[in-house]
Amino acid sequence: MPRRPARRLWTAVAAALALPLATLAALPTTAQAAAVECSVDYKTNDWGSGFTADLTITNRGSAAIDGWTLTYAYSGDQKLTNGWSGTWSQSGKNITVKDAGYNGKIAAGAATSTGAQFTYSGSNSAPTNFAINGTTCAGAHQPPVTVLTSPKAGAVYSAGDVVPLAATAAAADGATVDKVEFYDDTTLLGTDTTSPYELGTDDLTAGTHSLYAKAYDSQGASGESTPVGITVATGPAVVATPSQLGVQQGKSGTFDVKLSTQPSANVTVGTARASGNTGLSVSSGASLTFTPSNWNTAQKVTVAADSAGTGAATFAVTAPGHAKAEVVVTQLAAGKEYDTRFLDLYGKITDPANGYFSPEGIPYHSVETLIVEAPDHGHETTSEAYSYLLWLQAMYGKVSGDWSKFNGAWEIMEKYMIPTHADQPTNSFYNASKPATYAPEHDLPSQYPAKLDGSVSVGSDPIAAELKSAYGTDDVYGMHWLQDVDNVYGYGNEPGKCEAGPSATGPSYINTFQRGAQESVWETVPQPTCDAFKYGGTNGYLDLFTGDSSYAKQWKFTNAPDADARAVQAAYWADIWAKEQGKGSQVSSTVGKAAKMGDYLRYSMYDKYFKKVGNCVGASSCPAGTGKDASHYLMSWYYAWGGATDTSAGWAWRIGSSHTHGGYQNPLAAYALSSYADLKPKSATGQADWAKSLDRQLEFYRWLQSDEGAIAGGATNSWGGSYGTPPSGTPTFYGMFYDEAPVYHDPPSNQWFGFQAWSMERVAEYYQQTGDADAKAVLDKWVDWALSKTTVNPDGSFQIPSTLQWSGKPDTWNASSPGANSGLHVTVADYTNDVGVAAAYAKTLTYYAAKSGDAQAKSTAKALLDGMWQNDQDALGIAVPETRTDYSRFGDTVYVPSGWTGTMPNGDKIDSSSTFASLRSFYKDDPNWSKIEAYLAGGAAPTFTYHRFWAQADIALAMGSYAELLE
Repeated sequence: MPRRPARRLWTAVAAALALPLATLAALPTTAQAAAVECSVDYKTNDWGSGFTADLTITNRGSAAIDGWTLTYAYSGDQKLTNGWSGTWSQSGKNITVKDAGYNGKIAAGAATSTGAQFTYSGSNSAPTNFAINGTTCAGAHQPPVTVLTSPKAGAVYSAGDVVPLAATAAAADGATVDKVEFYDDTTLLGTDTTSPYELGTDDLTAGTHSLYAKAYDSQGASGESTPVGITVATGPAVVATPSQLGVQQGKSGTFDVKLSTQPSANVTVGTARASGNTGLSVSSGASLTFTPSNWNTAQKVTVAADSAGTGAATFAVTAPGHAKAEVVVTQLAAGKEYDTRFLDLYGKITDPANGYFSPEGIPYHSVETLIVEAPDHGHETTSEAYSYLLWLQAMYGKVSGDWSKFNGAWEIMEKYMIPTHADQPTNSFYNASKPATYAPEHDLPSQYPAKLDGSVSVGSDPIAAELKSAYGTDDVYGMHWLQDVDNVYGYGNEPGKCEAGPSATGPSYINTFQRGAQESVWETVPQPTCDAFKYGGTNGYLDLFTGDSSYAKQWKFTNAPDADARAVQAAYWADIWAKEQGKGSQVSSTVGKAAKMGDYLRYSMYDKYFKKVGNCVGASSCPAGTGKDASHYLMSWYYAWGGATDTSAGWAWRIGSSHTHGGYQNPLAAYALSSYADLKPKSATGQADWAKSLDRQLEFYRWLQSDEGAIAGGATNSWGGSYGTPPSGTPTFYGMFYDEAPVYHDPPSNQWFGFQAWSMERVAEYYQQTGDADAKAVLDKWVDWALSKTTVNPDGSFQIPSTLQWSGKPDTWNASSPGANSGLHVTVADYTNDVGVAAAYAKTLTYYAAKSGDAQAKSTAKALLDGMWQNDQDALGIAVPETRTDYSRFGDTVYVPSGWTGTMPNGDKIDSSSTFASLRSFYKDDPNWSKIEAYLAGGAAPTFTYHRFWAQADIALAMGSYAELLE
């Protein structure tokens, strides 16, 4: 599935919970077979001499399909090349696909996917007859297609003017279009039941709006258009698009100008450089005349670049009685096509009308609201998104020379995502000799609450005192991981406030995961980070997670170490690039804050309860740490901190994490914090800790590298989350136990190729900066494996790994004589055209090729970037459709103990009959909810085109990186 899997971060309750790591036993299968009822959805990506076929098999029956064989036939000369997510074979024109084992069971109403690549000549007609286990399947009904033809993306209107909405819609499979609805984000503006589908509205308030159309057909299916962003001005305004423009030395570029509303007389619009690079100037269109008849017809302004300079200039576009427009034009070195692409995509991402940001300037997880992955709503955000914003603005500073946006991004992150003193008011009560009270982790949500056990010894926190000495505060300087930006849930945990409630308008801290490795996003109970017992049950939400004799109102936060490390990574590059421009002083204050964040990030290096690292078995018998012997020096899955809200009877706690994942390591950040002067932490031992972490992370990669080259899961210092005894023969890394899927199991945390690309990209950056031979050795093997699993077709479409399957184990680590890991293996279960992951992968290849000179890595990076640029652009960015079979889980039961009752802020009931959807009734008002209803009722799996902020940023960054290093 082309998405990032659910992130597992546990905010602690009284003494904090973390993740159990045991797997579920397989349930017995039913002996009696039922008649198969099925449908097959067949889609292709065809480039004239070959194609890829993606098939979605949906179980339309009332019983599970336990093992399947798909058969169908072609009418032409299609020849099978290779397949995935199943065993493919061909005999003449007949195709047979046997399930891959892991996808062999299809629950009633659920679906699974498989795919293959073919060559052909002549015609390529789609097959029409599909069968599963010999039973003919019905064709899946395709939803209607709709396109919003008016207004155009980026249009500006004046408040009170009529905004004309128009759409085309077409139904499939003999159905007819019943109606088309028009939406402003989630607000229904109106409906039209006859073609042409049109609506005029003058009710849009001043500000930015995301508009789209949604068509319904006579069979109950629905489909929505790509959103279009517009702006409504408070009065007449000049409209200039795009707002960002790149022009190479010696060349020129143009932007369009028009008016937002019809004038009563002629209007003269003038354009001139207001500030910035004097090498840019208006060469034509400096004065334009608009009349009452042509006011909405765009006219061109041309900006020319001289042959020597670089940097940005702001051009003001003004007219009497109209709000002005501004266009930032950046002069680029000759031949910098990929920097031009960066600025083009940067402009789409940062255009307020495109919907990537809240009014406060906070990046949403996605433009779209109906999306469930780790965030369970699109207008939540994560510390990950903030870190990508920092990285994006660092690259913008490199390309444009403007560092104000990078500094501004840190200020937004600091204001909204780093808890203030009011959010963590009782840290002064923290006792570093007893950081927290032990609570075991369990396998399943149904095994919670977990009972606190004060008899289990915990180690001492060796860095609290030095952090306070260095920074003069007891407070922790790190991001919380999850935020409800629009306060959809209604907790109102705004920064500095505790449970202000549904009427609060600002971003609200929230949390979800907290009950074991098998708790997927579909099984979570959302809860506030400041639990004042205003919502939930008698004890708020606390007694769902920990078992105790009494409960106190409290605050608690969880940090995602990979996001904070990425923020440090972005600050490193900002400092490097700003210094190259002679502007290092402009970012020095922000870089100093990144060093501080990195100092606190060391909490992620410690065992959860500060127990000694290495062969730690038995909660009572595993000895407490006495200092740095409790540190594994790796990037773990989280660190967390919390305390009482009552400042007159305060207490506080802090925990690390015992579980480390290969995908979370960041040697570039460790290098920056240990070896780069401007990012040196102030604490007494911070620099030395990060130096040791750098060495340990590189060893960790080598220990986890499979025989083929991919990086396996990770390790734990607490088997099963309760310091249990691992199976005999479990390999170790400095005494930590190998864990194939550390932290979470639904889906397994080691199966997503995105973790490979993200993590290896950091190794490649480190290698490019230092030439470290140990990093090169890991990359040489990984890149060879990844390239062997990558297909780029003649039309630029591509397939990269998606789901990975693992077998075997690494050798126990011997630093002086590392093993070859000949028994640890990876296979690629299926492939994807996910553009966000492909961009991270392309960046890895770019940095690797820049240092190593590897020609295939360079050409593949370029091919991936060119392919998505040519094939996958839309008005909002670069994206591809995704079929979400996992959305069958909207109806999943959420475990709540029998007899426990409570309410969500909007009144949704919490009890033992709660489901994912019943705890989130707000989804029923989402314009896309009907697609979920239709799927749950037996329809085809819904398809969405998502614009995730992190993915769009990663694509833009990949373009900028290629321009910097290889263009």
